[in-house]
Amino acid sequence: MKRLFIIVNEDRFFLSHRKEIAVTAKENGYDVTIVAKDTGRRGDVEALGLRMVELPINPTGKNIFQDLRSLLFLVNLYRKEKPTIVHHVGLKNILWGGLAAKLMRVPAVVSAVSGLGVIFSQEKSSVMAGMILKVLRFSHHRKNIAVIFQNSEDRTLFKRKKIVNERQMYFTKGSGCNLNDFDYTPDPDGEKINVIFTARMVREKGVVTLVEAAEKLRAEYQDKVEFWLCGGLSNNPRALSEDDLNYMCDGNYIKWLGHRNDVRDLLKKANIVAFPSYYREGVPKSLIEASAVGRPIVTTNSIGCKDVVEDGENGFLIEIKDSNMLAMRLKELFDDKELRVAMGRKSREFAERDFSVENVVKTHLEIYKKLGG
Repeated sequence: MKRLFIIVNEDRFFLSHRKEIAVTAKENGYDVTIVAKDTGRRGDVEALGLRMVELPINPTGKNIFQDLRSLLFLVNLYRKEKPTIVHHVGLKNILWGGLAAKLMRVPAVVSAVSGLGVIFSQEKSSVMAGMILKVLRFSHHRKNIAVIFQNSEDRTLFKRKKIVNERQMYFTKGSGCNLNDFDYTPDPDGEKINVIFTARMVREKGVVTLVEAAEKLRAEYQDKVEFWLCGGLSNNPRALSEDDLNYMCDGNYIKWLGHRNDVRDLLKKANIVAFPSYYREGVPKSLIEASAVGRPIVTTNSIGCKDVVEDGENGFLIEIKDSNMLAMRLKELFDDKELRVAMGRKSREFAERDFSVENVVKTHLEIYKKLGG
């Protein structure tokens, strides 16, 4: 039996982004192990019939000694367990897992580039980014490797830096979404129009830009609109603190909801999704889910985000850090219910065309079969 190891930062990310892939692989005869940090959801992973191994990792830290610990752990794990295929998800796992797999001569490697994050979001290329690319070029110079991209910019970067060649590259437009669970829901009628933002509370996700836009609209809409910031705190160096969020949110017009497990229900109660991120995204899962539910989306003309919205069709694209333009586009949607409904229907159409999780799972199983054969 072929042994498939899927390495992700945290168990909760696995459950939200890779669960269907792992379960289907198990149903197709693979012996599947999930390697992830336990955030309290290990029982949910094991309830799927999957084995889980604890991964020592600081997903957003820059401490080289912590990272070397992760590398050494993966080296020892691959030496002992001898997996047939390892599937690394996220930049840090691709970096250290790729090295471990090369050192231990793992037969087949899949790297899932789900966004390159803050380091590659900086306006000037950093020394660290350059070093990362050099390590990736070394670890990925091998046969029997597949790299899955979610946007064309990341794919172009890896090709230009000669990390992989054309034959090794695959593409899925995000992680997909269960279109039955996230079913189309008409624009809700309520006393207020609800705008929702769902992400970790990190500056580059556009939290401050959204609050600035909300404040520009407060005088006219504070009794007609609510802004919901839905997401937990993060240990990212650029994360907002609880004090920051309590200062920005008044609890009435602008509300911080914290981490929630009922995002689908909140999306259905919301009228508009706002996501002014300038983080280097893959394709944001939050926007895929918003599209599936049928919500108009206001997001940035930025890597990953722009892959979900056709400007003027199912929402609006704005420039990064432009709270004035964000406020203007939100006002258009506040004042025009017919526009919200029309854009929401388009979002659902795009989700059915581009974001079915079944298509994502199919692509992954084809890659596993090709590499494992």
